[in-house]
Amino acid sequence: MIRLRGVRISLHPFFVIIMLASLATGHFIELITLFAIVFIHECGHAAAAALLGCRVLSIQMLPFGGVAVIEDGGRLTAGREIVIALAGPLQNMLMVGITLLLQYANLGDPVFLAYIIQGNLMIALFNLLPVLPLDGGKIVQALVSLIAPYYTTLMWTYRISILCSIGVILFAISKWITGDYGLPLNVLLIGLFLFYSNVTDYRNVPYRFIRFLMNREGAFAHHAAAGSLAQPIISFPAKPLDTILRLLKRERYHMVYVMNRQGRIMAVLPEQRIIGSYFKQNTDKL
Repeated sequence: MIRLRGVRISLHPFFVIIMLASLATGHFIELITLFAIVFIHECGHAAAAALLGCRVLSIQMLPFGGVAVIEDGGRLTAGREIVIALAGPLQNMLMVGITLLLQYANLGDPVFLAYIIQGNLMIALFNLLPVLPLDGGKIVQALVSLIAPYYTTLMWTYRISILCSIGVILFAISKWITGDYGLPLNVLLIGLFLFYSNVTDYRNVPYRFIRFLMNREGAFAHHAAAGSLAQPIISFPAKPLDTILRLLKRERYHMVYVMNRQGRIMAVLPEQRIIGSYFKQNTDKL
């Protein structure tokens, strides 16, 4: 594990095994080049997050890519999340541009430069696929969160990504059955990696939603300063608090209108009141 300007940089154990295996197979240069491309890609995410005022905790190099872990302290809006997600592929395109200039100037090994261009394009396009936890999936998730309740957004984007991961796995297996032994192994490993990541993140949705609720105070301050209108949520006295909170939208501030069976308003409560009652209710159960 390495620390660079307070950011922890770590290598997955399986990634280290792959690096060592590449020495034996004679593909170390190709693999270390891809490692550098992925690392610069993740540095793009980290730099964008830091410029937007978010704290970057670590950069983790995984067997099939990397991930920049960013602390969400209530500052990570949908727009900022999209910018951070796009910053990685943008780094790849910048590297493609620089390499093309080197080719044009006849500097460097043409074969190696072509490999760098191919690697950057492959990583950029792959990461823009609309499947979590890839950058394209994060962009889609952020866009959906602008119109749908945040809890619903988390649940359904991860469910769809799990189905897409299973589709990739089945595609690889079908190719293998029909006798195509080239690409399917790589596709199968990628599908398994995506499936594992999405299942793990799907199980963590309740914790991510709790973190979202804990950061809502910052959202209130932002909307109060901007003078934006509160979006109403209609509820009834017997409705569970968690059901009401699952209607909250990421970029909106809400007022909850509690109505009786006759359709008359009994109370108008700010969302902080509901969130506070929810946490108090769960604390009392412990």
